[in-house]
Amino acid sequence: MRLAFMGSPAFALPALEALIEAGHEIACVYSQPPRPAGRGKQERMTLVHAFAVAHGLPLRTPKSLKKTDEQAAFAALDLDAAIVVAYGLILPKAILDAPRLGAFNLHGSLLPRWRGAAPIQRAIMAGDHVTGVQVMRMEEGLDTGPVLGSAETPIDFDDTSSTLHDRLAVLGAGLLVDALKSVERGEAIETPQSESGVTYAHKITSAETRIDWTRPAREVDCAIRGLSPHPGAWFELNGARIKVLMSRLGQGDGAPGEALDDELLIACGQGAVRLLIVQREGRGPMVAEAFLRGQPVSAGQRLGWACV
Repeated sequence: MRLAFMGSPAFALPALEALIEAGHEIACVYSQPPRPAGRGKQERMTLVHAFAVAHGLPLRTPKSLKKTDEQAAFAALDLDAAIVVAYGLILPKAILDAPRLGAFNLHGSLLPRWRGAAPIQRAIMAGDHVTGVQVMRMEEGLDTGPVLGSAETPIDFDDTSSTLHDRLAVLGAGLLVDALKSVERGEAIETPQSESGVTYAHKITSAETRIDWTRPAREVDCAIRGLSPHPGAWFELNGARIKVLMSRLGQGDGAPGEALDDELLIACGQGAVRLLIVQREGRGPMVAEAFLRGQPVSAGQRLGWACV
């Protein structure tokens, strides 16, 4: 089929590669425009943008699709379908209606749970045991369209948003190719989403990233792993901000934020978590043993714990 692919971050790349390998024609790639990033604030293109350039694919990076000239240019592509994977821009009705067969989205959750911007992070943070990917027909509502296909995966005790992201991206790529086969053949079964069980995966706020040691250990562990590696859950130690990139549940009781041994076993409101990988401001990630050689944390010491 003749497709427009609309995506921006790493999550979208396996899907784009799979569509090309399956023989679909990519009439145009749409991605978010380059934006200042890093310490030098130099403009940086998205990973999908970079892929399109490297592979000589037609590319557009509009700031918005609400203008009539952008909508006319999109309609002029004469598409069979539009494929959207973590694009990051709202698609007006004129864009959704332009392709002959419609627009389809690969979403990183089992809808209607975790509609919205951060489904992978929110699933881990909420302590979900299972998540997945789904292909849905796009409507004007936020992730409300009927579902054409689903694939599930367990959320393991050592999953972070990074590991789960990578697994879902690959799982979703295969699911998307299969769903498009059914669409092309006119055999797709579109199942309306349930009206119960709707949750929203709102964007992560900075206030959520500081670790609240008064919460139960399981909630603290899920928050740490769900926010790893970006933006990262953190605490203060001797005035410095320390990110925690990996943890696991431990055993012990104490005042919230209290070190229960000399190896970063930290008490929570109920139970304890052991910090496994941490990162001091301006430095790279370190396993706890290496971190403690330069910054000892002794049993009885209490980490900064008040929420902001």
